[in-house]
Amino acid sequence: MSKLRVTIWNEFVHEKKNATVQSIYPDGIHAAIEAGLNELGADELDITIATLDMPEHGLTEEVLNNTDVLIWWGHCAHGQVEDAIVDRVQERVLGGMGFIVLHSGHFAKPFKRLMGTSCALKWREAGEKERLWVCNPGHPIAAGIEDGFIELEQTEMYGEPFGIPSPDEQVFISWFEGGEVFRSGNCWIRGNGKIFYFRPGHETYPIYKNPTVCRVIYNAVKWAAPQGRWVEPLKAPNVPVDQAREKITAKGGSLHAEGEAGFR
Repeated sequence: MSKLRVTIWNEFVHEKKNATVQSIYPDGIHAAIEAGLNELGADELDITIATLDMPEHGLTEEVLNNTDVLIWWGHCAHGQVEDAIVDRVQERVLGGMGFIVLHSGHFAKPFKRLMGTSCALKWREAGEKERLWVCNPGHPIAAGIEDGFIELEQTEMYGEPFGIPSPDEQVFISWFEGGEVFRSGNCWIRGNGKIFYFRPGHETYPIYKNPTVCRVIYNAVKWAAPQGRWVEPLKAPNVPVDQAREKITAKGGSLHAEGEAGFR
């Protein structure tokens, strides 16, 4: 059985500059996520790491063409991601690649592009308690959460309204100690690809070392894995009359030459 090809993308900025973040994630948030995934499914996953400072942000055509699921974490450097790479990620998702966006990745360029909305939200950094309730217990991303919720003792608050399109499926909703609520686990289909947004993960707390949080990301990787066949979403080939499945006769005028390639 072939392994799922997973690429973990991390801007990898705060871990190099902030002493608190360095003490929690000395090798980077991506390393903690990789360790959590390997703990659950090392025999099932083939993991690649990509970061902002790599050539083409580590997301070359070769890397993305060999990625089944892309995990994205970013916070302070969204604007540094080149639009050509955003285009590349978008096309790959529309073609069938899974896309898992974590925490402050809600403002990542590829996520905003695929959502088509502001993706804005309320926030507060006060180290308060969060309880993520499973609101769709039959969903495969919620598998293994026996208590029906995940409790995080210290986290950053995200609050509604959250400027996203209505999810196709909602898996989690969060309650915070200060009283706010938030849609914390949301699924969409875009083209041929599956997208999952998962809220927990502020870098000054060891959230990606929490086994249940890692379990959700692992479940999401398996849920978002491509199904069926890959497609080429941005191509619209012309089908000449003599190649129609049923015999037809062309009628009326045409703006395009027979067999002309291009968009319609």
